[in-house]
Amino acid sequence: MYVCSCFGITEKQVKEHAEAGACTPRQIASVSKAGTDCGSCVRRIQGILGRGVCPRRELLDQGDPVGVLAADAALAPEAALNEAA
Repeated sequence: MYVCSCFGITEKQVKEHAEAGACTPRQIASVSKAGTDCGSCVRRIQGILGRGVCPRRELLDQGDPVGVLAADAALAPEAALNEAA
């Protein structure tokens, strides 16, 4: 089923990106463009992310800021560098 009809992103794709470490709608948008056009799918993406286990959330729970920065760098290198500064 499509989550983002603007870019043809499915629920399965959102879950795959989440398993790879994209744990916020903004991170999903960075890797797939979902939610960046009309924005009507952002709440649905949030709902999907809220139901699943996210590796990045587990790192946050364990207090692993290095792992978090590494996950962000894999998704958007320039964003991780800005957060590290």
